[in-house]
Amino acid sequence: MSGLRSRRRLGDPQPDMNVTPLVDVVLVLLIIFMVVAPRLDQDVQVDLPGIFNPDPEVEVNAEPLKVTVAKSGEYYIEDQKHDLDSAIEFLTVAHANDPLRRLVLRADAKLTYGQVRTLFARAQEVGFPGIALMVGERRRIGKEPAEVHTGEGS
Repeated sequence: MSGLRSRRRLGDPQPDMNVTPLVDVVLVLLIIFMVVAPRLDQDVQVDLPGIFNPDPEVEVNAEPLKVTVAKSGEYYIEDQKHDLDSAIEFLTVAHANDPLRRLVLRADAKLTYGQVRTLFARAQEVGFPGIALMVGERRRIGKEPAEVHTGEGS
């Protein structure tokens, strides 16, 4: 053992692992995922109409069925594109499977009332117990809108 110590000189390089590049890469990846992750949860892009005094969030037992009406007048249910008749067929089957399931209607702010009301009225005829309209909250000072549920009808 003493022979090994005698061979080692003071100027010999000591093995040392440099973790700085590894930490830099991990931090960059973390920042990328933090920026990209919220975008992955978005579905059809719609500009929700805003209101000034939203209703408070209501606890719901089952996950509501979300119907989106895009700017172009297309209907999306669970990220599947439908025309009005096939959307109503889908909603009829979904209501037959779970009669207590609620419906959330999202529509672009640039759509006319008539374009949204057609789907709203036909969904009411199917028999959903509650239809919520998803809107954005308007801020008086120009802050970004937050999604809230309001306006039950049935």
